[in-house]
Amino acid sequence: MVYFFADTRYHRCMNKRTALTQSEIETALATLAGWSVKDGKLHKQYKFKSFASAIGWMMSAAIEIDKMDHHPEWSNVYNKVTVNLVTHDLGNKIGPLDVELAEKLDSLNFT
Repeated sequence: MVYFFADTRYHRCMNKRTALTQSEIETALATLAGWSVKDGKLHKQYKFKSFASAIGWMMSAAIEIDKMDHHPEWSNVYNKVTVNLVTHDLGNKIGPLDVELAEKLDSLNFT
């Protein structure tokens, strides 16, 4: 496996439908501020100024998510959005697409 860092983001050069190892997950987490692994999934809770801001972010994220064709498990309660990422095609394991989606979501974050 080949790893490289570009624009301070983690990228994995191989089949995107391959589960990451624990070591690879730890490497990815080092570049993903506020993300952790919870119940075997990449996990983060975003906090916004208001309900409208939270929903607006989800709508912006939905456009990018559809482009990736990799959809999160997420929920909204008032000004908070909880996101869990796992690749169902990999037996509910964390894969490279989960890391890429986490990066994309963070780039849209306007808390």
